Amino acid sequence: MYLSKTEAAVLPTTLGAARPAVAAPAPGRRRTWSMLGPAFVAAVAYVDPGNFATNFSGGAAFGYTLLWVIVAANLMAMLIQSLTAKLGLATGRDLATLCRERFPRPVTWGLWLQAEAVAIATDLAEIVGGAVALNLLFGVPLPIGGLITAVVAFILLAAQSRGHRPFERVITGLLLVVGLGFGYTLIGAGVDVGGVANGMVPSFDGADSIVLATGILGATVMPHVIYVHSALTPGRYGDVVTAGRTHSGRRRLLRAQRLDVLLAMGLAGLVNAAMLIIAAQLFTSGSGADTLEGVHAGLGDQLGTGAALAFAVALLASGFASSSVGTHAGQVVMAGFLRRHIPVLTRRLITLAPALAVLVLGGDPTTALVWSQVVLSFGIPFALIPLLWLTSRRDLMGGWVNRRITTAVGVVVAALIIGLNGHLLLGLVS
Repeated sequence: MYLSKTEAAVLPTTLGAARPAVAAPAPGRRRTWSMLGPAFVAAVAYVDPGNFATNFSGGAAFGYTLLWVIVAANLMAMLIQSLTAKLGLATGRDLATLCRERFPRPVTWGLWLQAEAVAIATDLAEIVGGAVALNLLFGVPLPIGGLITAVVAFILLAAQSRGHRPFERVITGLLLVVGLGFGYTLIGAGVDVGGVANGMVPSFDGADSIVLATGILGATVMPHVIYVHSALTPGRYGDVVTAGRTHSGRRRLLRAQRLDVLLAMGLAGLVNAAMLIIAAQLFTSGSGADTLEGVHAGLGDQLGTGAALAFAVALLASGFASSSVGTHAGQVVMAGFLRRHIPVLTRRLITLAPALAVLVLGGDPTTALVWSQVVLSFGIPFALIPLLWLTSRRDLMGGWVNRRITTAVGVVVAALIIGLNGHLLLGLVS
């Protein structure tokens, strides 16, 4: 089977083989900028169009009430992404590959099936978001906008054929566009310090707030990037095998990886908080902010065309960047769990179909985005529990193994996520 350049670029990380060691200085002697990259690619998924929908809906409907959910979810994301990056760093293989190697075949197939369901939900959010942005900016019909977003994702992913750095730079640049867009809008909207303080106290406001909280959690702790981040770190920090043999070497590598996660996830967390704060400041329930189109119009009415343009451009950058990362994640999952590789175009058409159906049939894009994020929340434990089990095994991780307190905190996080999902599920069926 012949592979395209894009597929060939994806294949080395997704088949689980450790990349060749790169002769490079130890991270402690590198410039700070050269250490950064993988976590910024993962962070794009934390500010995808699904976040736009859940955060603005949550802020408009419940004010600052759900701000604590964003903060808690972002802290969870930092822990989880640090663990998955460390897994790839220590083993030279990605999470999906290690699941295939360590778990019974029925378990592996079950994990793969749910990961594919997550990929479909992810694609729905990213394609729909990009389509809405193109419609707001240029009046492009939604179905055509969805196709354009998918094509741009392929083009961005092709940057990997030139090595990891060009792809990371493109994705990081788009992430910064999103951040600058909401920074500009937040300055115009202002911040209620008292509201922020009250929003940091854990509470809900009825069943609808629980649905949105679950959506915010799914939109923030994205399960597909738990897989993809572990595939981005092998070989990324130089000769890991040599440097990782000593305690001081491991500390240097972990410090570089944690800095990457802290900066990237910190930026994503600030953007998510800014979305909810802007909505809480400018919109109220029934003001039209329950749709992305309504948010765009409302920002234009209250802050001027500059704010509306910044929102639409940020949404477009988010849709393009997250769609390319989602495509890469799909390749990681397929190759890791099944050791199979199908053409990117084929699997993209499969996961693209539900999103295009929503756009062609005239479904409400924002409602589809919110519920896609709820589906993602249900997928988190299926990636998190194997991650915790694998990173706690000394026979696999060696000197990189989790501390007991780290595993304990991870178990608490998993229990909280499962509990929130279960509470929502009981509410839906009752």
